[in-house]
Amino acid sequence: MMSVVIEQALAHVAVIRLNRPAVRNALNQEVRALLAASFEEVGANPDIRCVVLTGGEQVFAAGADIRDLAERSAIDMMLRNTHRLWQAIASCPKPVIAAVNGLALGGGCELAMHADLIIAGEGAAFGQPEVRIGIMPGAGGTQRLTRAVGKFKAMKMVLTGQPVSAREALEMGLASEVVADDKVQARALELAAEIAALPPLAVMQIKEVVLAGQDASLDAALTLERKAFQLLFASQDQKEGMQAFLEKRKPEYKGL
Repeated sequence: MMSVVIEQALAHVAVIRLNRPAVRNALNQEVRALLAASFEEVGANPDIRCVVLTGGEQVFAAGADIRDLAERSAIDMMLRNTHRLWQAIASCPKPVIAAVNGLALGGGCELAMHADLIIAGEGAAFGQPEVRIGIMPGAGGTQRLTRAVGKFKAMKMVLTGQPVSAREALEMGLASEVVADDKVQARALELAAEIAALPPLAVMQIKEVVLAGQDASLDAALTLERKAFQLLFASQDQKEGMQAFLEKRKPEYKGL
C-alpha cells in the first residue's frame, strides 16, 4: 500500500492523500520523499490547475515518525537533506488547499502551512509540540507559523507545545475556513474546482507574487505585482476573459 496516493477526483484537480492511518499519517522519510515526488508530478502536469492535500477524514498528520528519529545523530539528520523534500512542496506552482481533519501536529502542522489555503474541520487541532520531546520545529514551524499568526501567538505555541483548536486557528490566521468535520473534504474540493475553473496563468502568477512578495520590501513586491499584471496581457486567457465579460458569456480558459 502506497503511503502517499495521488487521485484525480475532479477535472483539473489533483488530490494528494497521506495514507498511513495505522500511525496517524506520521511523516517518515519515505513519506516525505513521496510527497516531494507527488508535488513535483502534479506541478509539472499542465492538466492540473489546483491541488488538494489531505490525510483523510480522521487525521491529517500527527507529526514526525518518532521511531524513525529517536536514535539519529546530528550528521544523520544533516545528510537526509529533508529541506529539499519540503522545498518541492513549497515550490509547487499550482494553488494547494490543505483539507485538515483531526490532528495536524509537528510536521503535520508544518505540512499544512505549506498550503495556500487551509480548510479545517471543527474537530481539527494544530500544534508544534516538538519542545516536549527535546527538539524544536525543523520544517518551518518557527518561521511560517510566525509569519502566519504573529510573534506572540507563535511563541506560545512553539514554547509550550500546546495545540490550538480549529476555531482558534481561524481567529489567529492559521486557517482559511472552518467547517463541520464531515464537510471538510467536500469543501476543499469545491474550492479547488472553483479555482481550477479560473485562468491558470493568472492563478499561478497570483500565487508566485504573493509568496515572493512576503519577504521583499513593499516597493520590490509592488514591482513584482506590476510586472506580473502586465505579463498577463500577453495571454490568450486575458483576451478570452475580457471578451466573455463584454459578451456576457461564460469564459473558456485554456491556460495559454
